[in-house]
Amino acid sequence: MTFPLCLLFDSDGTLVDSEILLAQVMAETLPHFGLPFTARQYMEEFRGVRFLAIVQQLETRHGALDDVRFQAMEDAMRARMEDRMREELVAIDGMPAALEALAAYPRAVVSNGPERKIRCAMASTGLAPHFGERLFSAYTLGVWKPDPALYLKAAEAMGYAPERCVVIDDAAVGVAAGLAAGMRVVHLNRFPDEETTPEGAIAIGHPGELPAMIAELAAKVPQPV
Repeated sequence: MTFPLCLLFDSDGTLVDSEILLAQVMAETLPHFGLPFTARQYMEEFRGVRFLAIVQQLETRHGALDDVRFQAMEDAMRARMEDRMREELVAIDGMPAALEALAAYPRAVVSNGPERKIRCAMASTGLAPHFGERLFSAYTLGVWKPDPALYLKAAEAMGYAPERCVVIDDAAVGVAAGLAAGMRVVHLNRFPDEETTPEGAIAIGHPGELPAMIAELAAKVPQPV
């Protein structure tokens, strides 16, 4: 059966519960390099944002790092994060069952993170079989959300037009990227008291709602000729 929709999943905060780990690791690492930072700051201000963009904003407040110190800081942060992921990372509650229910749909991971991080996340949580090699990293493709080009490049590689893709993303930058790409967007809003779903996106609060929502969207799309 040919499915009318392709599902494009964000990773951090959507498939895997990594964001609090990242917030903690950044709060442990960045201050040692002269950039004051807290875990709360990440969750409230920078969730889903590219690491370099976060650092650049912090540098405007606290002073710039030279290239050597920046690289040392990033290397330290990523090494700590990988260790934490291998030991502590879990899938978002309800996501494994949702992926099982959606097993027939073509799907991919589309993330602002490096490919190594995506692979570590999928392996650590047991989600790797759901996606195989269908992993699209902003670092590999050279474009980061909220630029819609990341989702557009993933859709092209998957062989689907934008209007036949559904983005599932929890972060504002990802929702914005999916909408700008002309795709249907399901916003996994796990913090409804703190975040609003942008106009044009569909809000759900738990992955358990995803299979029914995808079925509803698929029913409205003509089968490919």
